[in-house]
Amino acid sequence: MAVFEYKAFDAAGGPVTGVIDAESPKSARAKLRRQAVFPTDVWEQKAGKATRGKGINVEIDFSRFLQRVKVQDLAAMTSQLATLIGAGIPMVEALSALVDQVDNPALKLVLVEVREDVNQGDGLAKAMRKHPKVFGNLYVNMVAAGEQSGALDTVLSRLTDYTESQVKLRGKVTSALMYPLLMGGVSGLIVVGLFVGVIPRIRRIFDSFDAVLPLITRILLWVSDSIIGYWWALLILGAGAAYGAWRYVRTPRGRRRWHQAKLTLPLFGKVNRLVAVSRFCRTLSTLLDSGVPILTAVGIVKTVVENDILAEAIENAGRNIREGQSIAGPLKASGQFPPLVTHMIAIGEKTGELEPMLSKVADSYDQQVDNIIGALTSLMEPILILVMGGVVTIVALAILLPMLNLSHVAV
Repeated sequence: MAVFEYKAFDAAGGPVTGVIDAESPKSARAKLRRQAVFPTDVWEQKAGKATRGKGINVEIDFSRFLQRVKVQDLAAMTSQLATLIGAGIPMVEALSALVDQVDNPALKLVLVEVREDVNQGDGLAKAMRKHPKVFGNLYVNMVAAGEQSGALDTVLSRLTDYTESQVKLRGKVTSALMYPLLMGGVSGLIVVGLFVGVIPRIRRIFDSFDAVLPLITRILLWVSDSIIGYWWALLILGAGAAYGAWRYVRTPRGRRRWHQAKLTLPLFGKVNRLVAVSRFCRTLSTLLDSGVPILTAVGIVKTVVENDILAEAIENAGRNIREGQSIAGPLKASGQFPPLVTHMIAIGEKTGELEPMLSKVADSYDQQVDNIIGALTSLMEPILILVMGGVVTIVALAILLPMLNLSHVAV
């Protein structure tokens, strides 16, 4: 079966659009009519394809470019698939059930193609590997390990837990950053309002006095004149600087320096390191517990940490493993991993309990991230208040000092 998108009218005559699973356009139309929906146009959809028609009749569906498979949708789908497989339902039937249950149109199209490939004899991991934007390297390798071990439902359940834990961790970090960014943006708008709306009016008063103004007032007036008279140049300069920084970060040298800075930034550097190390431990534990070979697992984890400095240390550990040595040694020698991590890994290697040790470290670091994020969120509010208070104080001094000087002269 395939997925067809349609435009139609309902029984009340209102326009409706959507997608439907059917064998052919004809059967799709018949299925819609049985649902009291009367189609005017039906066409087959393919994953990643945003056009239909040929030649001058081609139509581009720009909304398809905005369709993305969210991690939450993928986690929900994985959980449902684990339940279906665990209940003994054949793979093709399980995928068909998922196609009917999934609401995300992009994920529905991908599942249809995966189902067709599986129906033609491909394994689930091989079929998913054709859609790397939806099913990442970690996901596919875990599914492959589950298929080889005959415990696919168990692996999918672990993958669901892992995905949900990563979503929660990412949500905590994002929520911690949103408040200071929002407050900073509002504060910036207030400051710009002062320089554009308030200070120019006060300037007219100072000009009428024809007196020498204090340095702080002259600086404030110069900033106000610059913003009002050359705002376009400041925008161009800011955009150019942002573009130049973006291009530099995309170079190998710039990328490495940026990743190093992310680990050493005041306040946020520790959070970034803890999040990356927690992700490393959680992912490696999940992969090893699912039956993925350690060399393959280390190669996957290297990309999951999303930091070149840490990835280099993990790559060195992979080389050590290939030579029959320990993984803890190069991680400790790099100086990038906290002593607790390397110590627990060394113990896990000696005792043969590496997976639970890594899981315990990940749990501990997740808790630390929660505590630090809570502390940072509590600190941000008074810090921003102090900054805004400082700006207001400077503006007030720049305005009041000339008036005080004039009052002394008058006396």
